[in-house]
Formats: sequence, C-alpha cells, structure tokens
Amino acid sequence: MFTPQQRAVLLLWKRVNASLSAFYKLEKYFGTAKQALQASESQWQQLGIHKKHIERQSQATQLEDENFLAVLKSRINQGEFKIVFQFEVHYPQQLLNIFDPPPVLFYRGNIERLNQPQIAIVGSRKPTHKAQKFTFDMAQYLAKSGFIITSGLAQGVDAQAHLGALAQDKEACGRSIGVMGTGIDVCYPKQHQSLFDRMVNEGGCIISELFPGTLPHKHTFPRRNRLVAGLSLGTIVTEAAVKSGSLITARLTSEQGKQVFALPSSIDNPNAEGCHYLIREGATLIYHPDQVINDLCHQLHTPLQKQNDTTAQESMLQETELSSKVSNVIANNSLEAPNINTISNALIFNAKPISKEPKSVTISEHLQPLWVHIEFDAQDLDALIAKTNLDTASLLSQLMELELMGVITQVGGRYQRL
Repeated sequence: MFTPQQRAVLLLWKRVNASLSAFYKLEKYFGTAKQALQASESQWQQLGIHKKHIERQSQATQLEDENFLAVLKSRINQGEFKIVFQFEVHYPQQLLNIFDPPPVLFYRGNIERLNQPQIAIVGSRKPTHKAQKFTFDMAQYLAKSGFIITSGLAQGVDAQAHLGALAQDKEACGRSIGVMGTGIDVCYPKQHQSLFDRMVNEGGCIISELFPGTLPHKHTFPRRNRLVAGLSLGTIVTEAAVKSGSLITARLTSEQGKQVFALPSSIDNPNAEGCHYLIREGATLIYHPDQVINDLCHQLHTPLQKQNDTTAQESMLQETELSSKVSNVIANNSLEAPNINTISNALIFNAKPISKEPKSVTISEHLQPLWVHIEFDAQDLDALIAKTNLDTASLLSQLMELELMGVITQVGGRYQRL
C-alpha cells in the first residue's frame, strides 16, 4: 500500500478537493500533510479554510479513507494509471520552480519524459489550415531536434502539436506530453481517445493533477495551462485570439521568467490577433524553429541532436536574406514592405504560399479514430492499419470518405492531410 507520507498527501488533497491554496496553507501552517489531517476543526477554521473543506474533514471516517486508498491502489495495480508525488525523484523538476506545484500527479505512459527538455506549443482550437500545417511541422522539427513537445490535448493547435511530435522515426518516437484539464481517466474532448492512446503507446506521457473521475470545468483548464507553461523551457503560440486560453499560458510562461514565442500572420486574420498582441508586448517573433532552439539551448545541461551542416547553413542564409530585405525596406522607406504572412510561408519549413483558406470541415465521429492518425507526412496503408487496427476494407472505405470531404489526398498510394 501507500507509505504514510503518500497516504497523508492523498487524503489531504481529497479533503480540500484539489484546492492548491488550501492544501499549501494547511501544509505550511502544520508542517506536514499528516499533521494537518490530525488538526482540529477549529484550527482549520482559524486559517480561513473553506467551510466545504472543513465539512469533509469533520465527516471523514477511517473506513472511508481506507476504501478510497484501496480503490486507488487497485486501479494502479490494474495499470489504469500511476501516481508520482512531489517529494519523489521522478516528479518533474521544472514544476518545482512554479508558485504552486501540484503535490501529486496522476500519469499514464513514460514518466521519464517529464524531466526531459520541453517546449510548449499552444494555440487556437479552430486554427486556419496554415496554422495547423505550421504547428505540425514545427512540432515535428523540434521533436526531431530532441525536445519534448508539451501541450493541452485540446482540439486544433494542441492536437497538431502532439501529432507533429509523434511523427518521428522509431528511435525518436513518443516525444510528447499531454496535460489534462480533467481526471486522468476522463478523455476530453471525446474524439481524442485515439490520440491519448497513441501518445501512451508510443512512449509519450499524459498527466493530470486532478483526481480520477474529475470532469471538465471552466476552472480546470487555466490550472492545466499553468502546468503546460511550468513544465516547459518556453512557450510557442502559433495562432490564437486575444481572449483565449493560449494567452493565459503565454502570460503564465512570462510570469515564470520564461520566453514566449509567437508566429506572425496576416493582419486581417482574427485568429492571429493574440499572436500579434504578444509580439507587440515583447514576445519573440519567430518564423523558423531554429530560432527557438538557439534561444533555449543555453538552458540545457546536455546538447540536443545537432543538425547537419548543410541544413544549418541554409537556415542562416535564409535569415540573412530576410534581414537584408527588411533593412532595405526600412532604409528606402518603401511602402512595399514584405508581407508577414508571405515571409512565414516562404521560410518556415519551405512551405508553399496558400492563396485561399479551405472551408472548415467537421469530421464525423466514426472517422475521428482514423483522422487523428492522418498526418501531413504521407503514410501508406500498412502504417495506417498498424495504428488504427482497422481491416483493409474498412480503412479504404473511411479514407475514401475523407478524400471526398476534401481533407486528405492520396499520392502514390500514400495518404496525407491537406
């Protein structure tokens, strides 16, 4: 069973209903979680603890506590999830630097990912096609360079960040961490079950500070955002509105003394107003992931995988050409300044400019398990069969549906997103 210290932390975390302020107020005053549980009701009242927490403390029985801990232990033994405590060696050290690190984390997957160098990528739940492509490519590039990509498992940019990070060769698979705003056993959004399972099965990790069974709530997602920021060396916002959870993550990143990066876009793109606001407020404008790597590598204790000389030289030439072009525009006071969106398209991953945004398409629920495995990199049928466990006939039928919807294409028998 759990050690006495682990038992006390879990029970106190349960008493205060995962309230960080109440937990740390009690622990600081009484010294340990165990002593806080042994304190009287009046002592809790003197500290200003919420009456609901005091009520749970006064009504708790030893039998209820033992049953609660026994159920948790049983579920751990059955492999549903695992737990790491703040005082244990595998607890992510980056989180110890934030104001209110969770006393306990529930997780599934490879716990070693939590202490590897991470970069957060966040953004809109309804990104434009370009933002999806840029997010996927940036995550794939950074993961290949050795970083772990951390995000919030939401629709849109978060999902593309995770998928891009997972799109690696076998020796580099699983370089992604998902932070949940629900209990570790509650898949939200529901259509991401295949993504959750893929992350765990391929060597990534998903975590939650909330007890199993906790449902999504408007208050749980800002909590998740602080963990996304806390785990990472820096945060990239690829596309976001001004009033969005992504800007909360960016603000928390800045408050933690870390660097915020933002991708520019067209000035008439309302989805990118948040990125432009961040840049105006001092975030670092980027148009290639090498810029993120160069800014963050000084924080690493060990060097990441180096790029080959040719790629590095090409990147430097591109940056030099852009700097020269911008300088000439400023010097000549020209009105024909290079369009920010054109610069992004021309430089980031050698992407081709796209003249028109595709219409938004809703993917049917029965296609979602396949859709999350379709990447911007082409894959053959064997790869998709291995990932989805569909038989060939069913897979071909669903692929045809997606093709008819105009969201994927087939090139030489290989399928990829548009």
